[in-house]
Amino acid sequence: MGDKLTLNLDERTVQGKKVALLRQEGLVPGVIYGPGIDPVNIQLEVNVMEKAYRQAGTHSPVHLVVGKDKMIAMIKEVDRDPVRGTLRHISFHAVNAKETVIAEIPIRLTGQGESEAERNGLVVLQALEKIEVKALPMNLPDAIEISILDLKEAGEKLTLAEVTLPEGVEFVEHDSGHGDDDEEKPSVTDQMVASVWEPAALQAANESAAGDAEDESEVTSENGTEEVAVNEDEVAKS
Repeated sequence: MGDKLTLNLDERTVQGKKVALLRQEGLVPGVIYGPGIDPVNIQLEVNVMEKAYRQAGTHSPVHLVVGKDKMIAMIKEVDRDPVRGTLRHISFHAVNAKETVIAEIPIRLTGQGESEAERNGLVVLQALEKIEVKALPMNLPDAIEISILDLKEAGEKLTLAEVTLPEGVEFVEHDSGHGDDDEEKPSVTDQMVASVWEPAALQAANESAAGDAEDESEVTSENGTEEVAVNEDEVAKS
């Protein structure tokens, strides 16, 4: 779970179109919101905020200090300039240290390059990059780790059932909403994390998938351009 990050933020008085001036000065505007608190407009140097986002992502709690106020929050959303990729706005969601939260945690394969499968020229392919867990904010792990050292032959796979979670951390089960009530629904632990492939078989599978994608593209173009839904909710970015 590691050491949690602490950010000292300045309260922001500038709003609306004048926020652009803050960005010109190398500052990122943001907001802190959550149950039981009034939204707090904040600002911080862009390089500090970028470093914090790289370290915490949206899955690790951050200690925030705004003047005399201290709170625990998680990065809920970041907005970037679509052309330059620069950070334009950040939203923090304040959480209660004594209440469980749900977060998407990255999955990290350990022992890469050291398994018997890889030493024999096979490929270990990661199939799942992240997974939702629930825990108290300060118990959220930085990553879910699973070892691939015992993989040996093509066709072998690892699932979430083989992950040992830290104490107080649980996977989030989702009801698929399909099938009869009497049917046994698949568990989240049945999800495949990694599998072993022969290089030739993996290449063939990739080529087949690429061919299917091209076919779908041709069908779309023949039947006209697909309508794209655009989210125009920009309220939180001021």
